Amino acid sequence: MGGLARFSVAVGEDLLRRFDRLIRESGYANRSEALRDLIRDRLVAEQWAAGEEVVATITLVYDHHVRDLAERLTEAQHQRTDRIISSLHVHLNHDNCLEVIVTRGSAHDVKELAGLLIGSRGVKHGGLVMTTTGEEL
Repeated sequence: MGGLARFSVAVGEDLLRRFDRLIRESGYANRSEALRDLIRDRLVAEQWAAGEEVVATITLVYDHHVRDLAERLTEAQHQRTDRIISSLHVHLNHDNCLEVIVTRGSAHDVKELAGLLIGSRGVKHGGLVMTTTGEEL
């Protein structure tokens, strides 16, 4: 990070009171840290919207007894090895597995892969969390 710049912001008292409560509940040390995170979140969202390169995790919970599901999920990942960085497979209980897949690529490609995997028959729950490569922040 370069040098720090100070600036003033005019905010309504009620909004500021609510923001301060959010800061306390979230564990921020001060308003500046919270505001920096809000700015970064917006910049990252702009990267996604512009289709720039992102990194993401795709999380799946699925019933491993569903016929051919594990093989279909693995095959979908093998067909996209240029986008898959790593994966973690956890046996949650006798019936269910958790898979976390770390991926990288354009926002469009990552969303497409997530949709394919999460939408597979037998996947009970899935989620996509996209973030930035950090180069632009």
